[in-house]
Amino acid sequence: MARLDGKVAIVTGATSGIGRATAERFVAEGARVALAGRRTELGDALAAALGDAAMFVRTDVALEADVEALVTATVERWGRIDVLFNNAGGPGQTGGIEGLEVEAFDAAFATNVRSVMLGMKHVAPIMRAQRSGSIINNASVAGSRAGFSSSVVYSATKAAVIQLTRSIAMELGEHFVRVNSISPGGIATGIFAKAINRMDADEADRMAERAAKVLAAGQPIPRAGQPDDIAGAAVFLASDDAAFVNGIDLVVDGGLIQGRLWTPQQQGVEQMRAFFDR
Repeated sequence: MARLDGKVAIVTGATSGIGRATAERFVAEGARVALAGRRTELGDALAAALGDAAMFVRTDVALEADVEALVTATVERWGRIDVLFNNAGGPGQTGGIEGLEVEAFDAAFATNVRSVMLGMKHVAPIMRAQRSGSIINNASVAGSRAGFSSSVVYSATKAAVIQLTRSIAMELGEHFVRVNSISPGGIATGIFAKAINRMDADEADRMAERAAKVLAAGQPIPRAGQPDDIAGAAVFLASDDAAFVNGIDLVVDGGLIQGRLWTPQQQGVEQMRAFFDR
């Protein structure tokens, strides 16, 4: 039996990267999935590839009317919603505090935090009435540790997602609705090219493998994280295997934020030993 048999899910930001990988895994595990995103051509193509188990709904997750329409379309098609993966997000303005533009600050919070709030707001009454459901919010290790993003604003938005997750988990848990977040580490997607080189989404997605080469050296497990690593975590949180998991932030980062890398640390010890032996 597949782990998500009979479940209905919404995946936002489903047209590429983590969202696409998760949508594909959800369908493979037996779910029916509403794919949400802004790139209609990619969304329609993915829905066609996934067959009757998927539909695409063009959605700007920062707009309440769009999110409400997405939820309504899902219920009209399949009668219920068991899983919401609030995955959609984007980079923030890079640079320090003195050059930060108010408009860029507000836009990042709209894309990364307001979208999460709206998704939860509009699925909550459905899941509460069902007395079941799993909401998964995509956060980041940058929300727990400073210095893990090129953007202080992005880090702040992801910290907000983690705390919002905890808060709503306390509320909805009383109705058997679970709310958790996933904090990816260095995952090879187009977000790095979007943030640093300000590439458009399509071009940035093509740069993911270049990002992988850089990321491979940054964590104890010496490879870049891949979208499927996060998809696997999302499958777990969406499934009944996680029926008693609520209000947690599941870090999937290859050990990135746990401490200093072993080999450089040992090299530093040897350098210090040589210094004292003089």
